[in-house]
Amino acid sequence: MSKDTSFNTVTQKLLDAWLRTTPQQPAAPEDIYRDILEQLTIKMRLTLVVLDGEDPLEWFLQVVRPSAFNSRLLNINKLFQDQRIGEFKDRRYMETAVIPRYREVIATQKPSMELVKTKVLGVNLGYERLILPQKSAGKRPEWLLTVSNGRFLFNPPQPQVRLDATDEAVIQLLTEGATAKEIAVDLGISHRTVEHRLERMKERYGAKNTVHLAAMLIARNFDREDETS
Repeated sequence: MSKDTSFNTVTQKLLDAWLRTTPQQPAAPEDIYRDILEQLTIKMRLTLVVLDGEDPLEWFLQVVRPSAFNSRLLNINKLFQDQRIGEFKDRRYMETAVIPRYREVIATQKPSMELVKTKVLGVNLGYERLILPQKSAGKRPEWLLTVSNGRFLFNPPQPQVRLDATDEAVIQLLTEGATAKEIAVDLGISHRTVEHRLERMKERYGAKNTVHLAAMLIARNFDREDETS
């Protein structure tokens, strides 16, 4: 397996293989993904969606290649195991982030490529996703092929803490990668003040370290965007 294969390279090869198929002679999914299996990285997963009937809750998710990504927040491979959509633990995720896009791809019989930002079991999740339908002349496809590449996975901080304007400015610079010394210079306050505010926020949010705090604060802003969108 090539550890350096980009998601763009994988999706381009899948699209090239898909373009070579014809509606008159519907392809098997293996014809599309055969040559990219060894190029999937640990953050990528490949799933075959068997379109069993008209009810999307009966469609079957068959894992072709699981990801090797581990997280304490979610057991991704256990959650996204072989199962019918209706058996998935988070029905809302399927109804908002998955089924509508599958329906669209089935109706148009055209690929769909997008960045998905959503929640699964309360955890913020972001991933790139390519969906390819079987080309089928005059009838509904029998399957979809979906490959995804994980981008982020994090929990929003609990509880939601009220912060003042200086804390908000510290957060913004922290999530941009600034050090405590750089934040102090930019805000015109002492290095000691910045460190004190960071320590106070870590304590209030229950963050284990500054990196953990930054991830939690990004999740906090992610939730805010969701609420206003």
